[in-house]
Amino acid sequence: MSGTQTRRRFLTALSSAGAAGFIGGVNSLAQDGGLETTSVRFGRDPSICLAPQIVANELLRADGFTDVRYIDVGGEGAPALARGESDFYLDFSPTFIIEIDAGKPITMLAGVHIGCFEILAREAIRSIPDLKGKTVGVPAIGSSPYMFLASMASYVGLDPAKDIRWVTSPTPMELFAEGKIDAFLGWPPDPQDLRARNIGHVIFNGGTDRPWSQYFCCMLTGHRDYVRRYPVATKRVMRAILKATDLCVNQPERVAQRIVDAGYADRYDYALQTLKEIPFTSWREYDPDDTVRFYSLRLRESGFIRATPNKILADGTDWRFFNELKRELKG
Repeated sequence: MSGTQTRRRFLTALSSAGAAGFIGGVNSLAQDGGLETTSVRFGRDPSICLAPQIVANELLRADGFTDVRYIDVGGEGAPALARGESDFYLDFSPTFIIEIDAGKPITMLAGVHIGCFEILAREAIRSIPDLKGKTVGVPAIGSSPYMFLASMASYVGLDPAKDIRWVTSPTPMELFAEGKIDAFLGWPPDPQDLRARNIGHVIFNGGTDRPWSQYFCCMLTGHRDYVRRYPVATKRVMRAILKATDLCVNQPERVAQRIVDAGYADRYDYALQTLKEIPFTSWREYDPDDTVRFYSLRLRESGFIRATPNKILADGTDWRFFNELKRELKG
């Protein structure tokens, strides 16, 4: 099927979903006022869990944006956002908290979903404390997987700097598959691929294992200048992301095809499995304040930041639009 035909089918699906609230009506948009800009840039990373950001493209264009770009950030989405290379980015919350602690001009705006990370390990490793003295693969020190694993290690009493031997690689999954490391933290479609190949086993699932499953994994964050200069555009971007998140729940087959067409996944079956496994409904239920407090405490305990949770919340968050959209997008 051609890209044009697929896009036309997807837009038809979006239109038919309008009655269910996927595309805001004229009245709700008129309440916001006119767009101050019709341009928006997102950081781009090849991960299926960023599906809402991908699907939002069509929703944004239907909502008046004419220049929607996805910028390759090379795995450094939060720093790139802080440098002004993108306007919005969807990523693991601690990566943003670290930038806020450093005084960078970014603003956390909304929680989107939980549960995209899994830790896979050798058979002898049964839990996080068993990682002591083991080799663990991450894309880079300071990357989202590293921050998550380091926070978890600290939470169970390990010293992430001394007790774990970190191995950096752009493809830690392949190192694990080849038996060169003991464990790694992966995001879709890597865990699905390894399970299909019967390699390793899961010792942690971010969607089910407490306390981590009680807090947002991925949160939407904007560059402070864009958020302050363009409040109407910011709210419409957020509305598109949240409606796209609902679409991941209600029409996962169409979203999975869109992800494959956009180059975020090679296999439709893995994309569909991921969409069905990630709890995308959590944005309506969870409190982003709780997430920022929880991870700020973990990062402070680990020595990654100095600021208190209250300071991070005061300096780097704005939930106004998120709270408004929760009321507007009920259902």
